[in-house]
Amino acid sequence: MEDEPPPSRVSVKVLEATLLSALKMLDVGKWPIFSLCSQEELKLIRQACVFGSAGNEVLYVTENDEVFVLGMNCSGCLGTGDIQSTIEPKRLDSLCGKKIACLSYGSGPHVVLATEEGEVYTWGHNAYSQLGNGTTNHGLVPCQVSTNLVNKKVIEVACGSHHSMVLTSDGEVYTWGYNNSGQVGSGSTANQPIPRRVTSCLQNKVVVNIACGQMCSMAVVENGEVYVWGYNGNGQLGLGSSGNQPTPCRIAALQGIRVQRVACGCAHTLVLTDEGQIYAWGANSYGQLGTGNKSNQSYPTTVTVDKDRVVEIAACHSAHTSAAKTQSGQVYMWGQCRGQSVVLPHLTHFACTDDVFACFATPAVTWRLLSVEPDDHLTVAQSLKKEFDNPETADLKFRVDGKYIHVHKVLLKIRCEHFRSILNNDDEIIEMSEFSYPVYRAFLEYLYTDSIRLPPEDAIGLLDLATLYRENRLRKLCQQTIKQGICEENAIALLSAAVKYEAQDLEEFCFRFCINHLTVVTQTQGFAEMDHDLLKNFISKASRVGAFRN
Repeated sequence: MEDEPPPSRVSVKVLEATLLSALKMLDVGKWPIFSLCSQEELKLIRQACVFGSAGNEVLYVTENDEVFVLGMNCSGCLGTGDIQSTIEPKRLDSLCGKKIACLSYGSGPHVVLATEEGEVYTWGHNAYSQLGNGTTNHGLVPCQVSTNLVNKKVIEVACGSHHSMVLTSDGEVYTWGYNNSGQVGSGSTANQPIPRRVTSCLQNKVVVNIACGQMCSMAVVENGEVYVWGYNGNGQLGLGSSGNQPTPCRIAALQGIRVQRVACGCAHTLVLTDEGQIYAWGANSYGQLGTGNKSNQSYPTTVTVDKDRVVEIAACHSAHTSAAKTQSGQVYMWGQCRGQSVVLPHLTHFACTDDVFACFATPAVTWRLLSVEPDDHLTVAQSLKKEFDNPETADLKFRVDGKYIHVHKVLLKIRCEHFRSILNNDDEIIEMSEFSYPVYRAFLEYLYTDSIRLPPEDAIGLLDLATLYRENRLRKLCQQTIKQGICEENAIALLSAAVKYEAQDLEEFCFRFCINHLTVVTQTQGFAEMDHDLLKNFISKASRVGAFRN
């Protein structure tokens, strides 16, 4: 017989076997509009954008590069050729296979997207020529915008309420649409029906990032300067005034600060510097500047999020909400939160800024095109969870009550001090009779998943095991499971277990439950079979808290 591989080789074998090809699913379930889709449809989604005045429209792309839309279809913004709403996904044949790189939307709404090849397509509301096709007729189907963009590769798009802006690969900015406040940067307030390059002081600058507020525009150039133009009634241009700006103007207050990204809310602005610092300015009626008050600011003001470096900022022109993500992965939000005002950055339980807008913003839209690339491996946690009780990769079996549980020695040694001290490399099968099969299986599964799945009665046995193996975290999980599953019928049994395993917090919880349901509990079989000493102590303690008073 061949010698068993040492643990290091076993661990490599396990990892190779577990990192099997899989496609990561885009988590869109937090946006209400997706409740119209089946689970099978959701699993196929690789890109998605939720938009509209109430988050009632959505465009998504499947793993086969097919493009679907559904929702209210205001102003023909779904691109289906009509203005009929639909609760069934409809395919946009003209965009299928195009490989969408970025997408933005306005308030009409209108939609602007760029493909990976740099082509621009627009459709939807067009009363202000925001589709860039030279007309004011609503666009009921996606049409390519080519005027002045021929031989240009667009790499980023942004929409205000009724104007549009794109950034090309050579750092040029083009705008079109509504211009009542100078938001297209042309120097006048006449609407602009076709794309024209924004020049003025951007003429010889290379732009690397763009963003739009409702009626203003922003551009970050390669040296970190920020240029702004358009509506400024709330100080959202950061120029220290409230006058509109018809052409791009550099924010002098950011002199010496190198900005990497800009994000615009409805009437407020955020920028992220190369040092991971946030500055904010503009409207602040919901605390969206994160300064601790609700006073508007016309100059850039620092936002203190965390001692950690900020790596991402988020805002969108349809909301008064701000979000940020730190280098360690913590996500903060501030501003309008489901109608409430949050005036300082608040740490959320989310893993991404997208979820902030799904759950807190009004409306529940996406601030960017959600996207996930096909992934040919699982995370380490997912891999380990998948490999529990897998006979194909396991190198050890536990036999409990005549049943086998397949595990991996190296993982058991890493996760549990008890196994580190007792397992040998030549072990193949270990008999276990001290605990029942459900209990021991739950324990081994816990080592793979950090969670337990047991009814409260079986959790008593697992609590015994956790006490014996000195697994304190597992003890706490067992107690939590027991608390959540307690009822009149099992209350005495759970109380007995808590006393036996010296779980004082659990004992007090079970005792209080018994007192609160005393009449029913005293009529159960468990109470009738209660240990004499435990019964004596229970009656004594119940008397002290007045349980038997009339």
